[in-house]
Amino acid sequence: MFYLHLLFAVFLLGPSLLLAQENVRPEKALCVVCALKDGETESEKVKAFLEHAGKAYYFCSQDCKEEFDADPAGYLPPELPRPAPAVIVETLAGESVALQDFKGQWVFLDFWATWCKPCIKMMPKLQELYEAYADTGFVVLGVSIDDDEARIKKIERFVKKVGVSYPIFSDAKQEQAWHMFNVKVLPAAFLIDPKGQVVAQWRGKIDHKKIEEEVARRMAPQEEIKHQ
Repeated sequence: MFYLHLLFAVFLLGPSLLLAQENVRPEKALCVVCALKDGETESEKVKAFLEHAGKAYYFCSQDCKEEFDADPAGYLPPELPRPAPAVIVETLAGESVALQDFKGQWVFLDFWATWCKPCIKMMPKLQELYEAYADTGFVVLGVSIDDDEARIKKIERFVKKVGVSYPIFSDAKQEQAWHMFNVKVLPAAFLIDPKGQVVAQWRGKIDHKKIEEEVARRMAPQEEIKHQ
């Protein structure tokens, strides 16, 4: 009987507890949506709030709250490792290529666009990674999410200007790869192991040094085998 009374009390107090939590929310907090999409690192005035999986999240606007609420997984720390989606992209010549075709290799999958300045700035550094580990089962795949009719010519022009030689693709299929990888902001990059598992990812404001360190750590065993 005690437990029945306790449950009834919790039921009655539930709305009051939620209201109390709302009333004690901080005046300022880091908006997780702005942190991801804009690289925001400073606390902002809290204008909206919600609870997800037992944790409170605060937002600088109702729009940010609704964006988060529509797809929380896109803004929370990623689950790693996890299976990579079975995506298909197109070469600049229009041929279909599946991510599955690269199974057995380490794949660095980079989503970019010709209008994304940080993406373009990062490409020469990805070229260096590609060249450094190309003979140890590591490949860089660049997938442009440009979607206008002249995208192929623009992509080709940018690739020639930047001077990269790793494979470049267009995300032109009806079921788009960037959507299947739940990309919310560019740049967005994923490291996929030979078994097809996403083991690391970076998005938004990316510190390339961390990419280099992670790739070096993952490729160290292959480097040892190569030098035996």
